[in-house]
This record gives sequence, C-alpha cells and structure tokens, in this order.
Amino acid sequence: MPDQAIHHSHRLGGQRALITGATTGIGRAIAIRFAAEGAGITLTHLNDAAGAEAVLATLRAINPDGAHSAEAADVADAAAMDGVVDRAIGLTGRLDVLVNNAGIQYEQPSDQFDAVRFARVIAVDLVAVAQVSSRVLAHMAGCGHGAIVNISSVHETVPKPGFLAYSASKGAVGAMTRTLALEFAGRGIRVNAVAPGATITPMNASWTGDAERRHAVETHIPMGRAAEAAEIAAAAAFLASPDASYVTGQTLYVCGGLSLHTEFARNWTT
Repeated sequence: MPDQAIHHSHRLGGQRALITGATTGIGRAIAIRFAAEGAGITLTHLNDAAGAEAVLATLRAINPDGAHSAEAADVADAAAMDGVVDRAIGLTGRLDVLVNNAGIQYEQPSDQFDAVRFARVIAVDLVAVAQVSSRVLAHMAGCGHGAIVNISSVHETVPKPGFLAYSASKGAVGAMTRTLALEFAGRGIRVNAVAPGATITPMNASWTGDAERRHAVETHIPMGRAAEAAEIAAAAAFLASPDASYVTGQTLYVCGGLSLHTEFARNWTT
C-alpha cells in the first residue's frame, strides 16, 4: 500500500498528535496516515534530521494546515522528552493523541546475558513508553479527553527466542496498556495498542530485501505475506479516531494471523 493510497476521511481533523520514532517504517506510515486524516503531527527522531525533514515535507504537502514539527530526542531521556511534550502542546495549546512507536531490538542468546543491551531495550521499549505516557496523560486529564496508541508487537504474546528483552518489554507494554486504560477510562482517555506481525520496514531489512529469507518468513504467516507499514498505520488511525470511541484497554493484532497458533492450521492433535 503506497503512500499515495491515502484515505481522506478526516477523522482526526483539527487534532494534534505526538508520534515517537516517526522518520521510517511504521512510525513514518502512521504520521502520513494521521496527517491525511487531518491531524497536525509532532514527530520525534534519533539522529535522523534528514529523514525528519523528508517526512515533514510529505506531511505539509498532505495537510498544509497541520502545524507539523520534528524533535530530535532519545525517548529514553525523560528530561528531553518532557521538553518535547511541552513544545508539542505549546504549538496549539493541545495534544490529543500520543503514539508510542519508537523501539529497538537486539538478538542475544539468553544464556549469554548482556546487561547493557537488555537495559537499553527496556529503557526504550518500555520505560520510555511509561514516562512519555505519564507526561502526556497529565495534560490529557486536564482536558478531559485523549487517546494513546502503543505500538506493541505480535511478540507481546508470541515468544521470540533470542530476543528476551524485546519480548519482555512488549509483554509489559500490553499490561501497561490495560492498566492505564482502566486508570484513566473515567477521565475521557482511551489507551490501546497495535501489535504488528512481520512488517516490511527498515528494522526488518535482514529479510525483507532477500527473496529467499522473505519467502521463509512469509510461509509462516497464514495470510501468506508480510504487512505493509501503511496497514499497521490504518489500525493505529482507527484506535486514535472517534470510530474507536468505545474501545479501550485492547491490543489489536495486525499480524496476518501469526497470533493464531499457526501450527494448528492443519489438525494434528486427533
């Protein structure tokens, strides 16, 4: 689904969204989809100023009235992200949607524990989600409305051997999503998550650009193909929009069926 295949429903018309890690992959696709639906975007990036400018140019072409902006920040730096949130709110006086998208992963055999790498994944993929959400929730609670969408992973529930920190962080993001949803439901704030499966993004370049490896990945997906980033963005837009006004505390799996215990596609138990 290319960038030009954009839906102009304007479900997010006039809203402001903060999207972390939005210069490539799923984050970029979410920013583009949200702008197409009428939102103004503040995006964050880490050492990708050129990528940020390219995304901003696209957003301004799609939605010239959106007051889009970009911020260079490590999401794991709480003080830096406090400043990002303050400036995002300061642009128009409001922040309606937060998308916690930024994430990293490292492969490491679990019997060769690397404390530094483990801590970094947890800091970016989990602690930062909690810290930024807390800061944004304080603003949303004062306004009496808002939506948070956490980008989790199919590995929130499906094990990923060799990626202990990543799996642990995504499982915890699911629990955090449910906890915050319950805590803030009475204050007009909805908190949900999107759990992508195998998706064509730069993070997955090790197999997306190799026909043989990509085929090997896609044979495990019941729908027979990897997702386009725009398909994940569509789910995030739904959860952020009024169409999901009665949805909170849920993880929406956008995984082509990967979460369906694929080994049971053919009955081998009887």
